[in-house]
Amino acid sequence: KYSTCNCRSEEAAEKPTFRDALLRGQRCIIPALSFDEPCWETGRNVWWRFRRADGQPWGLAGLWNTWVDRATGEVVESYTMLTVNADTHPLMNRMHKPDPKLPPDGQDKRSVVAIEPGAVEQWLQGSRSEAADLLVPPPVQLIEAGPA
Repeated sequence: KYSTCNCRSEEAAEKPTFRDALLRGQRCIIPALSFDEPCWETGRNVWWRFRRADGQPWGLAGLWNTWVDRATGEVVESYTMLTVNADTHPLMNRMHKPDPKLPPDGQDKRSVVAIEPGAVEQWLQGSRSEAADLLVPPPVQLIEAGPA
């Protein structure tokens, strides 16, 4: 009925879909060679591809969960990517369609969260506070991006 691919990290604790996984510390790393985002600077959707400038895969911050499908009884494993506000990020703030109802400085542009190799243990095993410290957009110098 609704997409659960992404979760706004600021709202995860209040959302029934994500709350329990967050409270239980069910954090995960989502490996990705790249991710795509829509850029609307031309007035139309142009998909951009984001890779790491060092050629390594991304390790994106996520939450995982298991649940039982009531109709079939199947145990389903799922995950969601966490996002953060990217209004001040020099590249990620250019992505996504602007909301005409909001002023330019209030758009709430979003970004995935990249967990660097040295922070994996902190993300997976740290306290909620320690993990929350990692919820930032990837540094622009790590990003190689352009139209897909």
